[in-house]
Amino acid sequence: MVFGLFAWWPIARSLLLSFQQTNLVDPAEWVGLDNFTKLFDDPLLWITLRNTTWFVVLALIMGFPLPVLLAVVMSEVRRFGGLFRVLVYLPVVMPPVVAVLMWKWFYDSDFGLFNELLGTVGLGPYPWLQDTTTAMPSLVLEATWASAGSTVLIYLAALASVPTELYEAAELDGASILRRVWHVTLPHLRGVLLVMLLLQIIGTFRVFTEPFVLTDGGPEDSTVSVLLLIYRYAFIYGDYGAAAALGVLLAVLLGVLSAIYLRLTRRWAES
Repeated sequence: MVFGLFAWWPIARSLLLSFQQTNLVDPAEWVGLDNFTKLFDDPLLWITLRNTTWFVVLALIMGFPLPVLLAVVMSEVRRFGGLFRVLVYLPVVMPPVVAVLMWKWFYDSDFGLFNELLGTVGLGPYPWLQDTTTAMPSLVLEATWASAGSTVLIYLAALASVPTELYEAAELDGASILRRVWHVTLPHLRGVLLVMLLLQIIGTFRVFTEPFVLTDGGPEDSTVSVLLLIYRYAFIYGDYGAAAALGVLLAVLLGVLSAIYLRLTRRWAES
């Protein structure tokens, strides 16, 4: 009952709201598919989808292999292993807004840490968050730093289940570290990798804090994400029906992508 109250009821309420026009105070007016038509007529929707897709692609390129690499390296470390785990997981326990504000100072074009460091070697300053070419990669870098720790711990737990006899046999056969990782570690992580890849795709499509705090969607709407557009529809434009409709579209999109992904990877996961 509790799960239905806090999970399924909001979903059903949002679906109903997507077919209504309301400010949540006056009685709602049934408008059918008008909210969806309004969304598809909004040029910002297509810009938002392009921005979010670009964020997902960059996050997969920068953020998916990094936790795997860190987990493999940390599993080989015999001394100070606990310290390394704490340092890797530390960004996860920081409040998200605090972490983003800290990185906003890092990116400051005048007094930021990054430009100060680059200035010591005669480079910069660079407008990290004010340039359309660097704003999105800057957001992805912060998001990768903030979320990699929990993924690393999951991979470390999975690595603990790999039989040590396989590593010993590969080492006796003269296999290098890279060959041991490729032929022993990665095959045993295959199921976890597939699940984590799907979760990362879903999570990055729902990015909100970074574009909201760091850039507010700028410059020139180059970092407006789907969730940020939902926020604008609901709390800036006061159009809760359109916001709910966009949320429904996002849920359908992620559902379709997840079904396609699971279909394409089923045979590889079972082999």
